[in-house]
Amino acid sequence: MRRLGTKRRRRGRAVDPGFIGGNQVELLRGGDQLFPRMQAAIARAHRDIWLATYIFHHDDTSLALADALRAADRRGVRVRVVVDGFGSGASIKALQERFAGSGVAFAVFRPMDRWWRWFQPGQLRRLHQKLCVVDGEHAFVGGINIIDDRLDLHHGRTELPRLDFAVQVGGSLVEQVAQSVRSIWSRAWLGRDFDDALVDYVPLRRRFGLWLTQLWRGPQRLAEPPARLRPVIAAFVLRDNLRRRRTIEHAYADAIGEARASVDLVCPYFYPGQRIRRALRRAARRGVRVRLLLQGKLDYRIAGWAAEALYADLLSHGVEIYEYTPAFLHAKVAVVDGRWATVGSSNIDPLSLLVNLEANVVVQDGEFARCLSAEIETALVVSTRVGEQGGTGLRAMLRRAAVAWFAYVFLRVVGVTGRY
Repeated sequence: MRRLGTKRRRRGRAVDPGFIGGNQVELLRGGDQLFPRMQAAIARAHRDIWLATYIFHHDDTSLALADALRAADRRGVRVRVVVDGFGSGASIKALQERFAGSGVAFAVFRPMDRWWRWFQPGQLRRLHQKLCVVDGEHAFVGGINIIDDRLDLHHGRTELPRLDFAVQVGGSLVEQVAQSVRSIWSRAWLGRDFDDALVDYVPLRRRFGLWLTQLWRGPQRLAEPPARLRPVIAAFVLRDNLRRRRTIEHAYADAIGEARASVDLVCPYFYPGQRIRRALRRAARRGVRVRLLLQGKLDYRIAGWAAEALYADLLSHGVEIYEYTPAFLHAKVAVVDGRWATVGSSNIDPLSLLVNLEANVVVQDGEFARCLSAEIETALVVSTRVGEQGGTGLRAMLRRAAVAWFAYVFLRVVGVTGRY
């Protein structure tokens, strides 16, 4: 029987990513909804709290959550926190001081506190997941970092909150989320200098890598046959550099490839590989309404250029493209045919799909999909549609070539092989 979370293709057909039933999944918009829910769960915790995030900032909103973790520790709750050494680099010292004198075990994944760390293998592979599990009963998964919704690290305070989403999960799926965050914390705390990229170069790497993964994660839950599933049906889909290298990419491509009516995809950093691009073009050609909502208010200009480099090709095949301009866009969500939906940390670009550690929840439930679709429709109303004239001419052609070359070089530098 196939291990849960793995994803393989047989005879060109999609394979489920490990759906299980018996879940409760609620959509949360932005930190304004997520953080109060997390703090309430933390306040009720009586056993343990595990939290992993790319950015844990030191603004008032973030420190309020840190104080809630300290309070839980004072009640005797076991608290474990891991942050990424690059994403949280500016706030690590402040957080260490905040947690000083408490029992909160604060770990840094691949720290960047010394200049020579830039030259260590695998330093471009970052912890980009946003996960929190409380007492093994409540899990929070999504794209929202621990930072005020109206604060951007590069542009300061903003009038409107960034557009972002997470989910609160209860039921069968929580244990899988817990296994993942425990694994990440353990690697950062106990194996501070260990790099999973090195496993790729160890003889018998597959056997060794599987053994290590089992050691870190413990036994994996097996997928139930689809006929036995009951709502809410969901899967926790990881991307790592061992066994799950392309699981999130496959989940997107498979869902788009099977679409019959509509595909709505929201993503700030959009430069998909050939497989997802091909799936989007084919879906549009067979009459599926395909809409992409991308960032119009850029935080990284090169990310905007990468997306724009694909505009002409996608538009020519009937794909609708919109740019969200009221505020910064950080959401990584999608809805297909009003039944399949995903919320998570993974962008649709080489960094997320082939390099970083990412985590998404995929839901097969009409009610949840309708809730997320309503949020997407609300965002589309205030967005700008890109016209057919976008992305044409010599300048656009040169930009496409430059972006493709940059992506190729980047992937080779981080050790990714194969076509993208």
